[in-house]
Amino acid sequence: MPVPLYRAKAEFFRILGHPARIRVLELLAEGDKPVHELRAAIGIEAASLSQQLSVLRLAGLVSKRHEAGDVVYTLSLPAVKDLLAAAREIIATRAASEGGLVDELTPR
Repeated sequence: MPVPLYRAKAEFFRILGHPARIRVLELLAEGDKPVHELRAAIGIEAASLSQQLSVLRLAGLVSKRHEAGDVVYTLSLPAVKDLLAAAREIIATRAASEGGLVDELTPR
């Protein structure tokens, strides 16, 4: 029996529901990154980062490759960048009416 679309969407958003996973996706939206750069930018333990990357890999959102002794991650689906941009727009619209998060939402 096929999974209803609303349930598949709920599972998808559950996967995105961790701050470290969102940060990984944001960083990879800027370009491919080796694990050591992701860890330095996110500031979490290596084991925790590995776990979050594994969840994203199993979900098909990121992929990895070996390059010159490094493990490099990339977004598997370009639409993830669009999703992150849409989330930023939604949050910015809400923040503008509530007066919060302005510094965080300034374009980079």
